[in-house]
Amino acid sequence: MYHRPRLIPCLLLSDGNLVKTQKFKDSTYLGDPINAVKIFSEKCVDELCIQDINASKNGLGPNFELLAEIATEAFMPLSYGGGITTVDQVRQLFRIGFEKVVLNTGWLERPELLGEIAAQFGVQSVIVSIDVKQDILRRYHCVTCDGTRQVEGTPVELAQRAEALGAGEILLNSIDRDGTMQGYDLKLVRSVADAVKIPLIACGGASSAKDMEVVLHQAGAHAAAAGSMYVFYGTRRAVLIHVPDEKELMELGVYRHA
Repeated sequence: MYHRPRLIPCLLLSDGNLVKTQKFKDSTYLGDPINAVKIFSEKCVDELCIQDINASKNGLGPNFELLAEIATEAFMPLSYGGGITTVDQVRQLFRIGFEKVVLNTGWLERPELLGEIAAQFGVQSVIVSIDVKQDILRRYHCVTCDGTRQVEGTPVELAQRAEALGAGEILLNSIDRDGTMQGYDLKLVRSVADAVKIPLIACGGASSAKDMEVVLHQAGAHAAAAGSMYVFYGTRRAVLIHVPDEKELMELGVYRHA
């Protein structure tokens, strides 16, 4: 027997296309999201997180037609974030095959949305995404609307508030590490992981399974999410979907014997 933490590819949608950002800017076009989901299904990843990075910023709701196509090709648990503002939208997402929703702007603008979703579908269905970046003095600030709007509260304060309101998990994004492949912000992850009892998913900066091992076993994350390491390959960042194999994960200590 061994402990097997969740490793989660995060796929970003922009105008229906699959993209990858760097520090929430400079989007690189990656192709058709349907094809990418097919490949991740074939490779049997633990979960898949789909996020529309333009929805809330542009006042749009989820693209249910595209998301329904994605769900038909996915044979793993799916979560979705982007433009979610109502329980009816959540119900429709679950109806087409998603198991969790990721809230960022929606819960900050209407905090009671968290409790409404948790009451109807269970706390396990609600992930709160907290996007964090540092100022020139290295202080952490939380932002929303794809990093364009600063909100009040530290990462720890927002995580604790989300937990109290009914969130089942926290997805902690480091904007400064996004797409850089320089490793997770371990200080940030540890500060939030120590402050809440619900699981924390670390995101932003992973370049390899070794980075995941560090954030899981040294910084207190319950799961490790990544984008670039799953869709880019080599120093030239060629677009290629790939997933670490079980042997590599065991050798690096990502999966540990219980």
